[in-house]
Amino acid sequence: MSIIVNLDIMLAKRGMKSNELAERVGITTANLSILKTGKAKAIRFSTLEAICKALECQPSDILEYVED
Repeated sequence: MSIIVNLDIMLAKRGMKSNELAERVGITTANLSILKTGKAKAIRFSTLEAICKALECQPSDILEYVED
C-alpha cells in the first residue's frame, strides 16, 4: 500500500509557495519538504489540520491511498 502526498498540487492550485505554507502552519521548510516528497513516516493531526486550514481544503485533497 502507498500513501501519495498531493501537497504540491494543492499549493499550485492555491498559488502558494512552500515557505509561505510552512510559516502559516508553524513548521520548518525542511519538514514541509519531507512531507511534500512523501518521505515522512507520520504527520500529526494538528499539523494536518493547520495545513488544511491554510490551504482551505480537506485531508483527502492532500493524502491519497493507492494500492500497490
